[in-house]
Amino acid sequence: MAKATKKQALGRGLSALLKDPENDIKSVQDKNADKVIGNIIELDIDYIEVNPFQPRTNFSEESIKELASSIKELGIIQPITVRKSDFNKYQLVSGERRFRAAKLVGLDTIPAYIRIANDQESLEMALVENIQRQDLDPIEIALSYQRLIDEINLTQEQMSERVGKKRSTIANYLRLLKLDPIIQTGMRDGFISMGHGRALITIEDQSIQLDIYESILSKKLSVRETEEIVRNYGTTKEPKTTNNNTTEKDNPEYIKKGITVFSEYFGHKIDVKVSKNGKGKITIPFHSEEDFNRIKKLVEGAK
Repeated sequence: MAKATKKQALGRGLSALLKDPENDIKSVQDKNADKVIGNIIELDIDYIEVNPFQPRTNFSEESIKELASSIKELGIIQPITVRKSDFNKYQLVSGERRFRAAKLVGLDTIPAYIRIANDQESLEMALVENIQRQDLDPIEIALSYQRLIDEINLTQEQMSERVGKKRSTIANYLRLLKLDPIIQTGMRDGFISMGHGRALITIEDQSIQLDIYESILSKKLSVRETEEIVRNYGTTKEPKTTNNNTTEKDNPEYIKKGITVFSEYFGHKIDVKVSKNGKGKITIPFHSEEDFNRIKKLVEGAK
């Protein structure tokens, strides 16, 4: 207990040092930088801003409330990491869930590791830290890898060294981004697994990808069954027909463009059938009660 009290007192002492304008630390060469950089400091929450480079976009409100309840009872066990951007201004590098939960509880301060980093280093740290999380979906990981390539100019070999993953593993994640956006959304929502996605990647035509994706959902196909369908798809697939025996490819151009808009909005491939007189029918599929309620909320929100 004595050690914990001493550590907290040290944190408060360093916090006071940071609030002194005459000791404004902007680089590792500045006076007293060694006392601050890499140490745990009780930092005022109001001084911290969310990282604009944060690669994670989905935060479960329920899980944050659960974390807030835990923090209220036990305190924050693992400090967040921030980078100093200006006097009394800091930017989150990692720990946004803890930061949000602490604000929800109403804490005035939060334990934080202080780092000095430029924008590129901050982005790389946030991306690499994000990839190491256990609760990320495959698409989120793939997008983080892609940002390391596009914005940090890392090669797959360099990424392999940074994150401790095999180059082949990284390549498999990146290939998922070739899937139709609707399928990527389905993977993020947990409707299909990464194994299903990897099987679908071998098909270049995204309209065919979507056909098989709908079969996976409606028939609850396993990864192995999906792989078998993909192998045999070229010889067994028959073109879809409308009621007047015209193929889906014969739909008017405005229908083809509209299907994409509807499909992206509802998160499923929407079926549109048009007769020769121009009348038609739009079918919106759903695959569970949860999926139905999700679509219902989209419609209610559009009113």
